Amino acid sequence: MNFRRRKNLDNLRVNLTPLIDTVFLLLIFFMMTTTFNKESQLNIDLPEAKGEHSTAVEVIRIIINKEGEYAINERDRHLINNQLETLKRALKDAAGRRKNPPLLISADKKAPHYAVMKAMEAVRDLGFVRLSFEAQQPE
Repeated sequence: MNFRRRKNLDNLRVNLTPLIDTVFLLLIFFMMTTTFNKESQLNIDLPEAKGEHSTAVEVIRIIINKEGEYAINERDRHLINNQLETLKRALKDAAGRRKNPPLLISADKKAPHYAVMKAMEAVRDLGFVRLSFEAQQPE
């Protein structure tokens, strides 16, 4: 009588070497193709709600009304348009020869977000880093 031999299940093993090689290749691939972007950020010196106003240094004030219109230092004199280049030119003129004047963004609470972001972009493009926001003290 010819009986078939049973296969010995103890000798069956899974070879993990190809799996480990594949995992390492994927790891190397993702490490080599990942890009790390350095995002530029403005260091913002937020004003405190309490305290006295210091007038020792002349501050350039960027005023933004609720329609998103800009004015530099005077509320009554708006810029001719809301383009970025016009705002940068007005900031350069206001700064004069000063390399890094202190800037203050005074925006209406209903001012559009893009108008404030455009003002911050203009400040960054000109290389100014001393930027603050003006807030009203609660009564």
